Amino acid sequence: MKITEPHPNWHIDIIVADGFVLTEMAAVVDTLRIANRVSALPPFGWTYRSKDGGVVAASCDAFVHTEPYTNRPDANYAFVIGNSNPDCPALALGSVISSYTCRQGQVFLLAEAASRYIKDSGTDASVFTTHWENAEFLKERSRHLEPNTAIASEHGGVITCAGMETTVDVSLALIGRHVSSATKLTVANILLHDKIRDFSTQQPFSGTKGTSTGDRDLDQCIEIMQANFEDPLPIGELVGVMGMSNRSLERKFKSHLGTTPNTFYRELRLAKANNLLVNTNMTVREVGLACGFSNGFSGLYKSVYGMTPLALRKRRRAS
Repeated sequence: MKITEPHPNWHIDIIVADGFVLTEMAAVVDTLRIANRVSALPPFGWTYRSKDGGVVAASCDAFVHTEPYTNRPDANYAFVIGNSNPDCPALALGSVISSYTCRQGQVFLLAEAASRYIKDSGTDASVFTTHWENAEFLKERSRHLEPNTAIASEHGGVITCAGMETTVDVSLALIGRHVSSATKLTVANILLHDKIRDFSTQQPFSGTKGTSTGDRDLDQCIEIMQANFEDPLPIGELVGVMGMSNRSLERKFKSHLGTTPNTFYRELRLAKANNLLVNTNMTVREVGLACGFSNGFSGLYKSVYGMTPLALRKRRRAS
């Protein structure tokens, strides 16, 4: 029986050059991999690419096998990692970027790739960002090359990024466009990434402290929800614990997460259910009970994902 998939398949090209930073590549891939793991149907695919294909070495002497870069890519997004040497012929950034953006794709330039783009673009550097260390190098070479110090900056179809561990935040922002906010938070939790930073967050050297949502009360509410999966708290009881009105909480969820408290709470528990269905031998009923669905779990699950929990388990384990 053909099952109509409720999620489109979003594809990401990960373009590397010799000397790329393994931390950055892993942050992209593991975020996508875990998002697939906790989703009913995996929404993301990716391909490693380089100028000529073949084996490419990271700065730590790890290696990745790549496909050749194509000048007519069909991916929705591209991450460019490495490629800082202006004399290196591996990928001219201008043509790489335009090959994606002309097809409404979006390109993420991490750290060294962002620095090279800033240097070559000839435009106002303050609208872009790169790792603070690279920014210092740029400033030393030219006064007008002064990128901002946010973790990422979006400028048209190009997002320049600080790289390193902030790559997780950028990757979470990407998946957040195509999965629920609860699924995104579940991925962050599995990564042990406790504070999700938005693009405007200043790089850590500035001492700025982030939050998961940008709102301390909302963070507290989500923590309470996560501590009460098996026996979910009614929202009326939850707002009582927090000392705020139901209406105030609803406004916060709508403003920051684009959803309601009840929907978010349910999606959090369903994300956990997906993880348990695929990665444990618990029965469907045990999974439902562990996630606070004492009755009607299979029916609710099918209404959300278009298939029963058992069908999902069989499909994912057969793939």
